[in-house]
Amino acid sequence: MKVINYIKLNLLRLWRSMFLKYSLVMILGFAVVGFLGDNSVWQHVQNLRLIEQLTEEKDKYNADYERDQAQIRELDTNPKAMEKIARERYFMKAEDEDIFVLSDDERTPQSILKNETTE
Repeated sequence: MKVINYIKLNLLRLWRSMFLKYSLVMILGFAVVGFLGDNSVWQHVQNLRLIEQLTEEKDKYNADYERDQAQIRELDTNPKAMEKIARERYFMKAEDEDIFVLSDDERTPQSILKNETTE
């Protein structure tokens, strides 16, 4: 019984002390500011991830821009390049040529009678 009373007395002293109250308020304050506010640590980490993603996207768009600019310069200086693009992308041809477009689509033949019903 003596040990239990000793522990109980020390816990009551600790609970009544100002140190515990101020420590508790400071810990709760840091938790609110650090994790729940608009400028919290969690929000900061999310913003860093977003910055990284946007930087990668910006680099990708810059590479696309440089590639397109090089292609535009090539079209301005080389008339054969324009002919090549017209043939590859738009299936244009010279008057004495025939173009055959081969498809890689794997389609299954559909029955013509699919929509017909018998009475």
